[in-house]
Parts: sequence; C-alpha cells; structure tokens
Amino acid sequence: MKMTKKFDDLNETFNVSGELVSSEVESAEDKIEKISRESNDLKKDYEYTRGNLYSIIEKGQEALNGILELAQESEMPRAYEVAGQLIKNVADATDKLIDLQKKLKDIDEQKVKGPTNVTNALFVGSTAELSKLLKNGLSDEET
Repeated sequence: MKMTKKFDDLNETFNVSGELVSSEVESAEDKIEKISRESNDLKKDYEYTRGNLYSIIEKGQEALNGILELAQESEMPRAYEVAGQLIKNVADATDKLIDLQKKLKDIDEQKVKGPTNVTNALFVGSTAELSKLLKNGLSDEET
C-alpha cells in the first residue's frame, strides 16, 4: 500500500480531506489604499461638519439679532427668554466647533503616536558577550 501523498495516513486517521485552504491575505497595497480611503473620509466628514457648524452659527447670530430687536420693541418677557435660549444654542454650536478641532487633533495623534516607554528591556546575547559588555562599561566609567 503505497501512499501518493505525504500525509494520507494522517488524513485517513482524522477523517479529513487534506485539501489545502487558500489563505486570503490582504496585500500591503490594499491596506495602504484602505487607510488612505479612511483618512479621506475623515477629512471629508470633518470639512462637512465644520461647514455645517459655521452655517448654524451664522444663522443663529442673524436670528439672535432679530429676536433681540423684537424683544426690545415689544418688551415682552417671553421674547427675552427666547433670546436667552438662542444665545445658549449659538454658544453651544461654537463649543462644538472647538471640540471638532480637538477630536481631529486627537485622531491624528493616535495615528502617529507609538509606544512611549519600554517596561521590559532585554539583553539578547551570550553570557560571554554580557560579561564583555559589563567589563567595557566598567572600564569606561573608571577613565
């Protein structure tokens, strides 16, 4: 009984077919394209959100000017209450604009940032190399 393949005995023992499964490995070019696509999407989203916030702030300021004129002319407490709420909403929109800048900066730092400290420094070498290194280190300190 001559086996044509090297592992036929094992395949029969474990009741498997023995066919190789092709691995689907993502190439480096695909990874680079995916990362660049994600960064382009991030930039587009940032620009879109930033433009919307600018528009909201400008329209809020126009509405605020109008409601303040109305409140002064009518001297109604409700008009002043609405003006106060509008002021708060415009201020919140400007805070969101600053938060957007901070979030984008944090995302960019996460991409660039690597490990900052090493907790387990190891010497890879033989004991003879280590003793030579220690002797050289001690002789350098003495001079």
